[in-house]
Amino acid sequence: MESLTNKTIFISPLDWGFGHSTRCVPIIHQLKKSNKIIIGVTTVNKRFFELHFPNLKKVSLPSYQINYSKSLPVWLKILSQFPKIKSIIKKEHLLLEKIVAENDIDVVISDNRFGLYNKLTENIFITHQLKIVAPFFSALASKINLNYIHKFNKVWVPDYENEANRLSGKLSNSEGLKIPVEYINPQSAMMCANLNTEQIKKCDVLLLLSGVEPQRSILEHYLLKKFQFSDKKIILVRGSDCKIKVENKNITVIDFAFGLELKALIINAESVICRSGYSTLMDMYLLKKEKLILIPTPGQPEQEYLAQYWKEKFNAKVCVQKNISFFSFDKSNF
Repeated sequence: MESLTNKTIFISPLDWGFGHSTRCVPIIHQLKKSNKIIIGVTTVNKRFFELHFPNLKKVSLPSYQINYSKSLPVWLKILSQFPKIKSIIKKEHLLLEKIVAENDIDVVISDNRFGLYNKLTENIFITHQLKIVAPFFSALASKINLNYIHKFNKVWVPDYENEANRLSGKLSNSEGLKIPVEYINPQSAMMCANLNTEQIKKCDVLLLLSGVEPQRSILEHYLLKKFQFSDKKIILVRGSDCKIKVENKNITVIDFAFGLELKALIINAESVICRSGYSTLMDMYLLKKEKLILIPTPGQPEQEYLAQYWKEKFNAKVCVQKNISFFSFDKSNF
């Protein structure tokens, strides 16, 4: 990363949730010290990047518009949307030609947007997922994944190079990769600002929701029902601004929290209940949160794998979403 100086860099993350966007924040902060940065945004993450980088130029890209299902496994729902995803990849690839020409782009950095590469630029792909975990077609899915990645010149992996220290386990194994790979260590927007945590009130439990609908709302419903009579001091960060009614006065509701506010909430929470998305896990690790209960998105093999990996490696507790009503969220589980 340090080798990039005096370049015009176009960087854009996948808008499948906010995880890809948040882990690009420290990368952008580092690169903008000695480069001109242009950010590719969609209707989903534009507000986020306006908040973090109000003075940087933004260019609109098409949204991947990934949808989940209330009943179908995530992997099956995504498989059914593959033709639409391929169409977006083709569309963004063609649009990038115009962006490169109009802005004299030298380097393109794509966080999991497969179409963002150009023959006139250096093309860098950011991912922690070089190996795909899937119910019965992992080998095929990994092959397709690598075929797309090989269109780029280099891969940046936001994890440690030493396998013994990796947060993503086997997902970031570079075996079979035919282009250079650089492990750039875990990346978190939480590390970009200093904070006086003593000024922030503490809570017993932080419910940190994220991800694509309708599974975000389903988890929210389960957790609010579980804690409806709790006397614990609870903060719910929803990741949504749709209307909601919370009757338990011990629960403080925050629609969105980013940057300093979110960092303070995580640090000052006695325990955190969250999804096992990789960007969330990087935040937890770098902020040294040990009391974690992970609830993987149902039918999303990557999150299910990461939850079990973190259970074994970091002593996190894991709760299956459908079993929330039977799970004991007390000190015995930390």
